[in-house]
Amino acid sequence: MEPPPLSSLQEEGEEGPTVEDSSVFSAAVVPPRPATHSHSLHKYAPLDWSAYFDEERRVAIPDTDNVFNAYTTGSEGPVVFCLHGGGYSGLSFALAASQMKDKARVVAMDLRGHGKSTTNDDLDLSIETLTNDVIAVIRTMYGDLPPAIILVGHSMGGSVAIHVAARKEIRNLHGLVVVDVVEGTAMASLVHMQKILANRAQHFPSIEKAIEWSVKGGPLRNIESARVSIPSTLKYDESRECYTYRTPLEQTEKYWKGWYEGLSDKFLSCPVQKILLLAGTDRLDRFVMFEYEKLSIF
Repeated sequence: MEPPPLSSLQEEGEEGPTVEDSSVFSAAVVPPRPATHSHSLHKYAPLDWSAYFDEERRVAIPDTDNVFNAYTTGSEGPVVFCLHGGGYSGLSFALAASQMKDKARVVAMDLRGHGKSTTNDDLDLSIETLTNDVIAVIRTMYGDLPPAIILVGHSMGGSVAIHVAARKEIRNLHGLVVVDVVEGTAMASLVHMQKILANRAQHFPSIEKAIEWSVKGGPLRNIESARVSIPSTLKYDESRECYTYRTPLEQTEKYWKGWYEGLSDKFLSCPVQKILLLAGTDRLDRFVMFEYEKLSIF
């Protein structure tokens, strides 16, 4: 079923629509959407990455056809290496990077099949391949003696961050931050993912309209974040003369279970300092909750 036209989206004072989820691979309760106005689309005009990052790097992996796009900022401190969620891009971390760059070096890469990264198989989003990609990018950027690195991952990117840390192949890995993903809720939500993806608006006459939809009817709440990050998640469809999604997540279903299966055990066993950020403890699965209660005793 086609989503309602953008012209029917609610204006300020009207009740906003509800969706099953606040991110593509989570089951969070949707908070209220910000008020919007009917003035010109300049409110939803794209923002350039250069307002948030210092450099856009093309990281070519030796002996492969894979070239990964990475945004970097900051000149000192540990490297905060950021991994985005499914369907998004490194620019998901633009606002956070602008707040961290005075105390850390921030790297936000576009994962395989996302953003401006190009690989020999953009549809291979298996956890093994994604993990190998991140390790290869870090090694290509920093060699065998990297600076202190803190991995940060959101949703699907959180799973990749956990698998990278668990492999113990990155020297000088000092920390792991996982945002909005635990095994129990992620696995339970997978049965709904195709429906959630199908119910999204699929085509946009302009980038501005895509940004507008992402805030009014999609998963984002922050207009500034949408303006800088949404353009990198789109591609232009010449045959339809419109914009659509860069990453066809619906075609990668066979990999979804592998992203999250066994994730709680793997997270807890990672031999680094770690932080799990969730909307509330009600989203912790049983295994993580058991460890949480043990730690809370002390």
